[in-house]
Amino acid sequence: MNPHEREQLIDQITDAVFSQFQTQSAPNPAAQRWLTDPLNDTVFRCDRCQPTQLLEAAPDRVGTLPFFTEQNATAPASVSEMVAGIIDHTLLKPDATPRDIEKLCHEAVRYHFKSVCVNPSFVRLAQQVVGTSGVKVCAVVGFPLGTTLTDVKAYETRRAIEEGATEIDMVIAVGMLKAGMHNYVAHDILEVVRSAGPGIIVKVILETCLLTDEEKVIGCRLAKEAGAHFVKTSTGFSSGGATDEDVRLMRETVGSGVGVKASGGVRDLDDAMKMIESGANRLGCSASVEIVQGGQSSGGY
Repeated sequence: MNPHEREQLIDQITDAVFSQFQTQSAPNPAAQRWLTDPLNDTVFRCDRCQPTQLLEAAPDRVGTLPFFTEQNATAPASVSEMVAGIIDHTLLKPDATPRDIEKLCHEAVRYHFKSVCVNPSFVRLAQQVVGTSGVKVCAVVGFPLGTTLTDVKAYETRRAIEEGATEIDMVIAVGMLKAGMHNYVAHDILEVVRSAGPGIIVKVILETCLLTDEEKVIGCRLAKEAGAHFVKTSTGFSSGGATDEDVRLMRETVGSGVGVKASGGVRDLDDAMKMIESGANRLGCSASVEIVQGGQSSGGY
């Protein structure tokens, strides 16, 4: 099968999967809107001017690198500050303590990171610590394996939002994607998007190290059609993390209307810049402080 034929086949698979959902009655108008308008808004990106009403939408959804932070909409003074503005400062280790989470949140506020990314049980604490600083709180769902039942992922999403999360990073059912069960994967993503509702950013973790390029493309397209705002490379808990090749493929697949988050193995400023140049507009890092200070870290999630 030549590349053109493969591309046509992937298009046909995605169209066939979502035509089934579109013919079903949506549970509410908002859910249908998510399906037909993935961004749930009409936004554009201008590198030199940012209308006030688009300050929130633009860096999350289009473009490759924000030229401001939400705390200070003026141009950042350095590359490190620009990178800080798209970092999800992450701590997902099973032995993380409340004190560790508090430290994570204080670092995020100090360095103006985009968000803190934590397990659901720490969302309320994280929200209390970051307060009105402008740092968002992101919760992982179905983490790290993606094998949780769909209705459980949906419930976990709703509970995380009730606790204070404004962003959700969900893990797809990787094995189902590899088995060609695209309806299952599409439904899994769609239910999380519907449960999140308007105003909540949903990122879909593909776990790219376990997928072929064709599976990565299909996963990205299913996520985009389901209304997700970002596709994300990795959990950081599998056999590999983000690569510039995967980020480039994901960006080419989703276009400019959906974000790409590189996560797993981004340990220094050079790594971060490589991911940004490949098309990432969000970074998931545990070595965030080292990155913005220009140092290196051998750590991971």
